[in-house]
Amino acid sequence: MARPYQPGPKQFVFAAGDGDDQYVSVGDPQEAYVAFSAFFRGREADTYTITDAPARQRLVLMPRLGVISRITEADQQRSEHLRVDRPNRYLPGAMLFFERGYAGLDHFGQWFSDLADLDASPETRGAARAATFTTEAAAIDEVGRIWADSGYVDPTDQYYIFFDSTDVDDDRADRAELLQLIEFLGLERVDAPAGAAGGEVWVRSDPRLDAQCEQWA
Repeated sequence: MARPYQPGPKQFVFAAGDGDDQYVSVGDPQEAYVAFSAFFRGREADTYTITDAPARQRLVLMPRLGVISRITEADQQRSEHLRVDRPNRYLPGAMLFFERGYAGLDHFGQWFSDLADLDASPETRGAARAATFTTEAAAIDEVGRIWADSGYVDPTDQYYIFFDSTDVDDDRADRAELLQLIEFLGLERVDAPAGAAGGEVWVRSDPRLDAQCEQWA
């Protein structure tokens, strides 16, 4: 059961550019998610906006462009943008926003401050994202984020498998980022066994990975 908002209830505004904005007052994130899911699925719009006016934060979903943007005006204005490769990512992103606001999406994917960066190839975006991690702690945290999204530990506990059962054409930006971070961290990538999907990345177990991925498991 979702933890109630404290203080609550909490107010959000849902908008889709059609003038039929929906104002909701909800007691917890799950209630907010249910209300927004109905709003989202009941329309065909270019843009869906969730506004948390008291927190001065917004989440903007743009399914036709394949983009999610998050904006905060608390303290200082800041906005970041995320390329969405899978249509089932929009509502989970909204749930994270309902749970923890702007910061709730920190580990949701590759965020860029310049919207134009999203037009680059997935490989270019992945390399650019990897280059922003200049410390081991930040880099291993990002590796954990990628693993948690689509990975598992093999039954022998010797390897971490990333992009489970995916093709090389899937998750290209995250894969490009991961390969660069593996090199930066000095992790050992190994050949995937026969029969593994072409997009899987296998990495030998490492104490740093063990500690980080345990937090995500």
